[in-house]
Amino acid sequence: MDSVSFTGDFIKLGQALKLAGVVGSGVEAKIVIQGGDVTVNGQTETRRGRKLTGGEKIGYMGKTFTVQKES
Repeated sequence: MDSVSFTGDFIKLGQALKLAGVVGSGVEAKIVIQGGDVTVNGQTETRRGRKLTGGEKIGYMGKTFTVQKES
């Protein structure tokens, strides 16, 4: 399992997918999220703007990564 790190209070789901390199653009992130292809903590998530605060496990196309907040 890989991880992505962010600074600040939160990162949006679409941004996390781009940062992880599993999608190439925001448009692609929007398509896969709204298509029901992405999970957050094991549950399907269709909101591209879902705020992630750290510790969430994101799944897409058989790949899983954890979102971590940098201190």
